[in-house]
Amino acid sequence: MLLKYQEKLENTRAAVVEIVNCLISANQLILDALKDCDKEKFENAKLFIKNISNKTESIDREIITTLALHTPEARDLREMVAFLKITNELIRASGNTRAFIKGFKEVCSQVDMSMINQYALPMQKSTVDSLVCISQMFNVDCGDEAQECYNRALIAENKTDDLYEMLETDVLKGSTATEVEFVKYHSMLSALRKSEKVADRALSIASLLLYSKNGGQIHQL
Repeated sequence: MLLKYQEKLENTRAAVVEIVNCLISANQLILDALKDCDKEKFENAKLFIKNISNKTESIDREIITTLALHTPEARDLREMVAFLKITNELIRASGNTRAFIKGFKEVCSQVDMSMINQYALPMQKSTVDSLVCISQMFNVDCGDEAQECYNRALIAENKTDDLYEMLETDVLKGSTATEVEFVKYHSMLSALRKSEKVADRALSIASLLLYSKNGGQIHQL
């Protein structure tokens, strides 16, 4: 019975990691697309996050069945419960990624490239970094190492917040610009807000993974 449960746990973990890696690939390709406003790369990024809702529903069903049949305890129970919450965060992260692609693809070539280089690129780089941190957390067992991964995800998420606020301040300074210019930069802000939200979701997942490994309180949701 224990071996069968461990197999189910490993399968669940692998399925979750697969989705996380798809999100990393999508957001990495978005980062590449931002460098030259490549619409084809923006579109191709969507392919990595296709059908994530169906995948997470399948994972949730498997988790619920496993919990009902095996009634795990302690760390195993925490991990399964964490995965059940993580799937919801993955859906939200993929939705935000998709919304970012949709919102930024058209406006990218219309705004000042220096602003993209100064704000959008480092923001998206930090978003990718936050996702990579949670991917690494699946491969550590030591509580201290898990805490270090969480701390790096927190730093990356804070950086996206700071950059967004700086960009927002810059755009507001140019409020005397024409209505057309203001609309373009407002559209850019709205799109980049979605990139920031992906980093937020990554930090929530990091918090859940830290809880699953160390117990205690869930730091941020």
